[in-house]
Amino acid sequence: MAQVIASPIAGLFAFAGGLLAAGVWLWFWLREDPHPEPKRILFLTFVAGALAVPIALILEEIIYGAGIALGFWPRALPSFFLLFLWAGAEEVLKYGAAYWAALRKPFFDEPIDAPIYLITAALGFAAVENIFMLFNVFQHEFISGFVAIHLRFVGATLLHILTSAIVGFSVAYSFFHPEHRLRNVFWGISLATLLHTFFNFFILIGGGSSLLYIFSVVWLGGMILILSFEKLKKLIH
Repeated sequence: MAQVIASPIAGLFAFAGGLLAAGVWLWFWLREDPHPEPKRILFLTFVAGALAVPIALILEEIIYGAGIALGFWPRALPSFFLLFLWAGAEEVLKYGAAYWAALRKPFFDEPIDAPIYLITAALGFAAVENIFMLFNVFQHEFISGFVAIHLRFVGATLLHILTSAIVGFSVAYSFFHPEHRLRNVFWGISLATLLHTFFNFFILIGGGSSLLYIFSVVWLGGMILILSFEKLKKLIH
């Protein structure tokens, strides 16, 4: 908070940029729902996803510290296993936010609602994550901050959408077979965690030189997601 007070302009730009990167995607994906969900439930889901961020930060710090104490990874360089646990914590929390805000309620009344609510929670999570990251960048250089907004929009924010959509579709395809939901959620979160982990791992080891290749995979995933929505919409008509 003291940093925000000391750099109010950086805080303002970070807040606006973080929300913009998430808000544009939210507007885009909500258009995929042929029967729009109640705005107050969507807002609650978005807020629940946003509130999951501080919980994720605490969990990740606990995991990191416990791993160092047990000798599982070095202090300086995050290992693949550490990144996997961090990604898993985030995916579980995003699912938990969507479940608490929407999936356990009567508003979840058709299969396509599941990916819609999961994506909404993911974008709430991504918005706060974006704000934290962008604030650090805007404190030092505004031009770099605007570049970072673009990179968050086409990279990390879209990644959160894709990973949560995987979980959402796993729930959607168990809509008429609720006895399979727990199994589907488990495998959906597992696959989402792997994708999330590989993204973070290759960003860390490849640096800026690998961004184009990594983002290309994410963009391909976005196109597959659009096709998946079209397929799911056909199943409910």
